[in-house]
Amino acid sequence: MDSKINGLHHVTSIASSAQANSDFFTKTLGLRRVKKTVNFDAPDTYHLYYGDAAGTPGSVMTYFPFRGVGQGRPGTGEVGTTLFSVPEGSLGYWKQRLAGQGVTGLAEETRFGERRLRFDGPDGDGFALAEIAGDTRPGWTGNGVSGDDAVRGFSGASLRLRDGRATGELLEFMGYRRLATEGDVTRYAIEGGNGANTVDLEVLPGADRALQGAGSVHHIAFSVPDRAAQAEVRRSLMDTGYQVTPVIDRDYFWAIYFRTPGGVLFEVATAEPGFDRDEPAEHLGEALKLPRQHEALRDRIEAYLDPITD
Repeated sequence: MDSKINGLHHVTSIASSAQANSDFFTKTLGLRRVKKTVNFDAPDTYHLYYGDAAGTPGSVMTYFPFRGVGQGRPGTGEVGTTLFSVPEGSLGYWKQRLAGQGVTGLAEETRFGERRLRFDGPDGDGFALAEIAGDTRPGWTGNGVSGDDAVRGFSGASLRLRDGRATGELLEFMGYRRLATEGDVTRYAIEGGNGANTVDLEVLPGADRALQGAGSVHHIAFSVPDRAAQAEVRRSLMDTGYQVTPVIDRDYFWAIYFRTPGGVLFEVATAEPGFDRDEPAEHLGEALKLPRQHEALRDRIEAYLDPITD
């Protein structure tokens, strides 16, 4: 298809604690919480969004903190590592900062010519910071991280699969180009994207299937500029045989979903209307914002949700 996809939009995962999750992404990674709302389908659960100053597509990590959720089991059919972009020369700063805050799983490596620092999220989530040359996106500096070191947004993500062929063909259909293979990992990239340009396929034929829970990625979303582009992508996917949901209004973007051959849930989300549609840009993520259909339940929802202190 004549792809309108320009990189990743967001990555959505599952957490066990809203407070620990908010603290980690704002106070440890230095991101901005750009929205505090609830799960559309389970309004007794937060939906928390973190990113740059505006929640620009390609920068947004989102979470469902399900109270009492069990621990996820890593395996195939899921996103393995979410990769953040940081400036060249900043990994030393980040290693010291993360170690000083008790972050586990710290390990340096080089992949596809990029220096990386791997680390665990609060529920064992798989993350890495990568020094990306030429990434000029401004990072959020409101949480004590300087502009010389701040996270720019995503660089990409990796998918763990038993067989990568069909998913690789899907990525190429979506406009990605196969770049290189190192060991059991093959990198695909979108040209001229939004900075969150890469998807790596890690093939693990003998691994067990993943079991979703705390620390698991629920879905990964790809970005398109608007609803017209999204409609073109949806038609093309359906013409190829994919079962794609109708367009769903998520308040801050419109979304469609489909399951990939490897089992990973893909979303295609619009850049419009953005996170400032219901609160001023200077106060993003401060107040609890509810979807229209849940506003009548505000008192009950607020009484049930665990408070988050900033």
